[in-house]
Amino acid sequence: MIVAKGLEGIVVDTSEISLIDGKVGRLIYRGYDIRDLASSLSFEEVAYLLWNGNLPNREQLMELTNRLAEQRHIPSSLTAAIRKLPPSSNTLDVLRTAISILGGEIPLKKPDMADAITISAKIPTINATFDRVRKGLEPIEPRNDLSHAANYLYMLTGNEPNPGKATALNRYLILLADHGMNSSTFTARVVASTWSDAYSAVTAAICALKGPLHGGAPAPVLQMLHDIATPDRAEEWIRNELKAGRRLMGFGHRVYKTTDPRAEILREIAQETASKNMVALARKVEETAIKVLQEYRRERRLYTNVEFYSAVVMDSVGLPPDLFTATFAASRSVGWTANVLEQVQNNRLIRPETQYTGPLNRKVVPIDER
Repeated sequence: MIVAKGLEGIVVDTSEISLIDGKVGRLIYRGYDIRDLASSLSFEEVAYLLWNGNLPNREQLMELTNRLAEQRHIPSSLTAAIRKLPPSSNTLDVLRTAISILGGEIPLKKPDMADAITISAKIPTINATFDRVRKGLEPIEPRNDLSHAANYLYMLTGNEPNPGKATALNRYLILLADHGMNSSTFTARVVASTWSDAYSAVTAAICALKGPLHGGAPAPVLQMLHDIATPDRAEEWIRNELKAGRRLMGFGHRVYKTTDPRAEILREIAQETASKNMVALARKVEETAIKVLQEYRRERRLYTNVEFYSAVVMDSVGLPPDLFTATFAASRSVGWTANVLEQVQNNRLIRPETQYTGPLNRKVVPIDER
């Protein structure tokens, strides 16, 4: 029996949703290169693509846009529950709890498109509601006339969203919407394979996303940049961290052996939205870290991953650091639900095995003789 720790190199299923070519640094959604999708499309168009397999025509896009807008509102009972949570709660814990509450009102049933739309529409509202409540502010009702990204920014501040920031967030949401059989997506598919419901699958996926080795790194990246503060301090700070045995967040990826294409696009977005000082700092930290990491890890060159410039972009559009990963979930919910729908279409219970390495033939002895 061959043991593949972390299931590395194991192909568990087929999928038509996304392709990662880690050797050349490509990410493809349903046959379309991520750079093409993120350059000119709306998040709603890409959501339709991931859920349905093709880009929508005008009528199909309008129908989906309206359905998403109609589902943005959350019930008053959920708002009341969010108000009872401690203001210091982790935003992923709040989101996990909220999705569970929504699912508690739905009878157990096979996941469907209505579930996918409802869950993805409500996550930004949940995030914004908690952010407002913990600050002692009243939640802001969503607007049906705004795009998915613009409405999210509006609900956080109550102000008309800046078009440039809304565009940056829209592109971020597209870039993070799906990424193959990552940890949270695999978790969602495992749950769906048991014939559980979509809300349970997404709740489980959120739990997986919370871990800093998966989706929890953008906030530490921003903290790193703030700690370094100026470009001239980058090399000394990075070397001290590595000498202390601490991990540099935002660098390296399990699949990509070259530059993460999402990181390249996010770098471009950051240059358009972030301050010149922040961009200069980020570029210096990126270049220095890659050079120093190469000295420490001569067997493989490490590059920035999606989380490095995600931190810069989300900070530039005004999101607080502890909402970074919850905003990741607002994007990835489309990919999670697309995978859940694909899983149940041709389901096989996911049930891997382990290789037992413990003792054998032990005899039970009375408790007084142990």
